[in-house]
Amino acid sequence: MHSARENENPMSIRAAFRQVLSVGLFAAVVSIVAAARATGLPATIDERIAAVETHLTQTVRVKGQTTPWSIAERMAQHHVPGVSVAVIHDYKIDWAKGYGVADAEAGTPVTPDTLFQAASISKPVTAVATLKLVDAGVLDLDRDVNKDLKSWKVPENEFTAKHAVDLRGILSHTAGLTIHGFPGYATDAALPTVPQILDGASPANTKPVRVDKEPGHGFRYSGGGTTVEQLLLSDVTGRPFPELMRDTVLGPVGMAASTYEQPLPPGRRGQAATAHDGSGKPIAGKWNVYPEMGAAGLWTTPSDLARYAIEIQLARQGKPQKVLGQKMVEQMLTPQNGGAVGLGPFIAGEGNARRFSHGGQNRGFSCLLVALFDGGQGAAVMTNGDAGGRLAAEITNGIAVIYGWPDYLPPEREAAQVDTATLDRYVGQYVLGPVDALTIARREDHLVARPVRGPEIDIYPESATAFFTNDPGMTGRFVLDDAGQVAEIVVNTDGGRAVRAKKKP
Repeated sequence: MHSARENENPMSIRAAFRQVLSVGLFAAVVSIVAAARATGLPATIDERIAAVETHLTQTVRVKGQTTPWSIAERMAQHHVPGVSVAVIHDYKIDWAKGYGVADAEAGTPVTPDTLFQAASISKPVTAVATLKLVDAGVLDLDRDVNKDLKSWKVPENEFTAKHAVDLRGILSHTAGLTIHGFPGYATDAALPTVPQILDGASPANTKPVRVDKEPGHGFRYSGGGTTVEQLLLSDVTGRPFPELMRDTVLGPVGMAASTYEQPLPPGRRGQAATAHDGSGKPIAGKWNVYPEMGAAGLWTTPSDLARYAIEIQLARQGKPQKVLGQKMVEQMLTPQNGGAVGLGPFIAGEGNARRFSHGGQNRGFSCLLVALFDGGQGAAVMTNGDAGGRLAAEITNGIAVIYGWPDYLPPEREAAQVDTATLDRYVGQYVLGPVDALTIARREDHLVARPVRGPEIDIYPESATAFFTNDPGMTGRFVLDDAGQVAEIVVNTDGGRAVRAKKKP
C-alpha cells in the first residue's frame, strides 16, 4: 500500500494546479495516460497515482468537452478542503493518499488515516452484520421483523396486512418504509433514542418511520428502514449497536480504524476530518452526530472501506471468508424485488463490468465506494465537503480510466445546437420557495444553474426546451406559457421527483 508523502495545503490548491499544468509535468502525465491506454496499467505506483491525479473525468460526458481535470483543480472548483482516496487492484489496496486539509481553519493535512463520516455507506456495512445473523439462523430475510423486534414494533396498517415488512425489503429499500435520510444533530443537542427516532418523538428531528406503500413492491430509498434494522440487531443480540458492529464486522474484516460510535469518543476526535459546507467553511461543532448509526453513523477511512469491499469480492470468489459465505454474498449482490439494490449495496453493469457500490452524504461529508465483481478492482473516495459527491465521482471515473475498468464510464452525450438567443431567454432567477432561488446564466453554448446552496450545475440542451445536466440523475425542461414566454423550469431527479421553479418577471 502506498501512502501520501505530502498533502496539499488549501491555500496552495490553485498554485498546485498551475504546477500540474506546467509544460514538463503535463507532457509526462499525457505520456503516462497514453501508455496506459496502449499497453495497460502504468508500471509503477507513482506513475499510477500521477495519472489518476490529473485524469478526473466528468460524471456526464459531453461530446467535445471531455478534457480531463486534476484533483487540485476540482477541489478548488467544488470548494472541498480535503479528499482521501484508496484504490483496489488485484484484491489488494494498491495505494492510498490524502489531499488538502482535514480542517480549513486549522490546516491539518488529510492523511490515509484521517477519519471521515461514511454517511450512507454505513448501510451496506451494517447489512453484513444482518446477513451474518441470517446465516446463523438468528434472523430470516423473509420473516416479519415485528416477530423479532422487542423494544418497538413497525405500526401495522392496510399495507402491512398485504405484505409484512421483512429484512429482504429493508435491505433492498423495497419495504415501503418512509424517511429517505437524516440531517443529524448538533454536537451540543439532546440525542433521541432509536425508538424516539422511529416514532418521530422529541427530541427527534425527523418524522415517524411508517409504511405508506405495500412492502415488497417497488424501490424507494429509506434510511428509516435501516434504522429499524439497527434496532432489530440490538434487540435480537442484546448488545449496543457499535459494539456489535465492531465484533461482528469491523474487527473480523480488519477495519481497525472504523467505529459506529456516535458521538465519536473524545480520544478519537483528533483523527477526524471536520465537515465543511458548500462554500468550504467548517460547520459549527465540526460535524453533526448521527444516532441513526446503521444508516449514517460509520466513521472510517477509504482504506477500511476498501477492506470491506475486498472481503466481499473474495467471499464471492469462494476464497476464505472472515464474515459471510459465498452463497450469502451471492444473494447480497443480487438485485431484489425488481429494484437496483441487492441486500445492502447498489448493483450495476453487465458481464465483467458488474459492480457493487454505494454513495454517502452527511452534512459536510460526501463519499463513494465502487468495487467490481470480478478482477479485484475498485476504489473508495471520501471528502469533507457538502459538494464533494461530484468530486468523488470524478475521481472514481479517473481511476476507472487508468486502471481499465470495463464499461464503467457512461457513453458520451451530444448537446443539441440551440441558438444563443433561445438560451438567453432562459437566463434569470427562478423561485423555488419562500426563501430559495435558482439563478440561470449562459456560458457560451450552454446554460449554468447556480443554486443558493451546493455546486453550480451545467445545463446542456437536448432540444429548444429540454435539457440534461452534468449530474447523471438530473434532467428537465423549460416550460413556456400561452404567450410563448418562459414560465418555469421543471427538474426531474432519478428518484422520480419533479421540482418546479417559477421564473421571476
